[in-house]
Amino acid sequence: MQSDPSPERFRELMLDEEPGFEDVLACVFGIQRHEVRTYLTLVDQPGSTVEELAESLERDRSNVNRSLSTLREKGLAERERRLLDSGGHVYQYTATPVDEARELMHETLDEWTAYVHDRIDEFGE
Repeated sequence: MQSDPSPERFRELMLDEEPGFEDVLACVFGIQRHEVRTYLTLVDQPGSTVEELAESLERDRSNVNRSLSTLREKGLAERERRLLDSGGHVYQYTATPVDEARELMHETLDEWTAYVHDRIDEFGE
């Protein structure tokens, strides 16, 4: 399973009468608010570098790098290497499209639900 929704976060989500996309994304993938912000910024600014994201998010580059690593692990972002005319390279990041992210959320939640159902079935054995 890619990730398990945190039971505490899941409970909070269920108590919210109208959870937003950001809340559901954070809960299902077990990511932090700043990682959700990074994802949403990437949706708006595809092909961004760490430096560009750090500036947009007003965060330190090392923190943005960690957020990007988490997003890539969860399947919510991709990295592409671009060669520079002056030599060297730079990495550009692009968010997984929102419709694909929604599908990933459904799949992740379905896997988690199946796991919980299996655990329930094991009780009393």
